[in-house]
Parts: sequence; structure tokens; C-alpha cells
Amino acid sequence: MSSPVLSRSGIPSAHRIVVKVGSSSISGANAGQIAPLVDALAAAHLRGTEVILVSSGAIATGMPYLKLDARPTDLATQQAAAAVGQNVLIYRYQNSLDRFQIVAAQVLLTAGDLENPTHRGNAQRAMERLLDLRILPIVNENDTVATHEIRFGDNDRLAALVSQLVRADLLVLLSDIDSLYTRPPEKPGARRIADVPFEDDLAGVEFGDIGSAGVGTGGAGTKVAAAKLAAASGTPVLLASTRDVAAALVGAELGTFFAAATV
Repeated sequence: MSSPVLSRSGIPSAHRIVVKVGSSSISGANAGQIAPLVDALAAAHLRGTEVILVSSGAIATGMPYLKLDARPTDLATQQAAAAVGQNVLIYRYQNSLDRFQIVAAQVLLTAGDLENPTHRGNAQRAMERLLDLRILPIVNENDTVATHEIRFGDNDRLAALVSQLVRADLLVLLSDIDSLYTRPPEKPGARRIADVPFEDDLAGVEFGDIGSAGVGTGGAGTKVAAAKLAAASGTPVLLASTRDVAAALVGAELGTFFAAATV
């Protein structure tokens, strides 16, 4: 079934949305952005929209507790940082959500969970029941048990797969940059791309990184790939800045909107 969200103006009427936020937006010096992010999610939730948050940041949040100055490169230390950071991250979200009397649920997934039909069905049923109960699921990759071979690669792809799993009306990919540009925005001649029709292959667009270096794993290319994946399944996608999330969720003319296929 096609999403009822055909443009930004339809966003406020979306029944179910998935919002993904990157590590650099809600960890370290930017941990204070959790509160305004929660403000925007709560506003949508309280008007009746079903909201699923896909949040990166477990490893980045855990790093200070392990006295690490940089993202670890070995898998065991990444897993240790994720185990500590996931706990702290969920506490921060729930502490902020308490202001609105909204309860969060932690949902940790691996790529194998969504590839195995039994596990996928279990995850889908759990998510549907949480939404029925007006709980706000917070999804992340299960970094503590995931291996290099079975990782999603980045949480943009995870968010696209979650939007498929729950048949979302909209996927919002948040980062440090406000839109997709024809070339990295710091380069001369870069122009904002406001809308991407479903058939547009974005030929000639030069992709750079989106997000602060050192803590995240995604970039403009991963966000476009995730947007195309979700759009092909009938879910439109909005790329926007984390600082603009409140305006984005009420349909303001900002970011880059990827139109979905009619399925």
C-alpha cells in the first residue's frame, strides 16, 4: 500500500513514522540535542502519530566511560563501549520522555534478525504490539553481539529496513547537514537538492560525508542508498538536520524529500 505522504505538506498526517538520528547529533558535545529531539518526537506522538526512533550513538556514548578519546577500531572494544553506552543512551532518552509521560522500549536488532523469517516475524509482532500500547520503540543495532560479517553497515540502512518492517508512512533521516547537495556543501558551487523524484538516479551528484568525523559511520552516500531502499518499498524519505526536526515533522519546506514508488 502506498504512503499517504506525497510531499512535505502531508507529513503531519502520517500515521506511522520512523526517525533516525546519528551518533554525532546526540553524543559528546551534542548530547544536549536529545531534549529538543524528544520534544519534536513527543509532539508527533501526542497528536496521534506512531513514532519509531532509530538511534545510533551507543558506542560514542560509551567511549568516555571506557576513557577512550577516539572510536575503537577492534570489535571487542566496540562491543564493550556499546554495552555501556546503550544503557546510558536509553536512560537519557527515557529521562527526557518522562516530561511527556511517554514510555520508551529498547529494541536491539542484528542484520540476521531481519533476514531470518522467524526472527523477522517476531520483531514485527513486537513492534506492532508496542505501537498498539502507545510505547515509543527506540531501535539500534545490537552492537554487543553483532560481528563485522553480519552488521547492517550503518544505521541509515537499519532505519530503511525498519521502515519496511513496520510499513511506515515516512522515514526521516537526521544528520548534521540540512539537505543533500549537488556536491559537499563546503565546496564552491554546491546547490541544495530540494526534491528527488523516485526515478531520479542522482547522476552527477558528488557525495561527501554527512556527520562529524570520528564517531559515526554514515555519509551522504549511505543516506541516499537508504532513502532509495525505503522509497522503493513505498515509504517516502526526508533528509534533514537534527536541529530542524521539529519543523521537519510539521511539514516545513526544508531538507531533501525523496518521493516513493507507488506500490
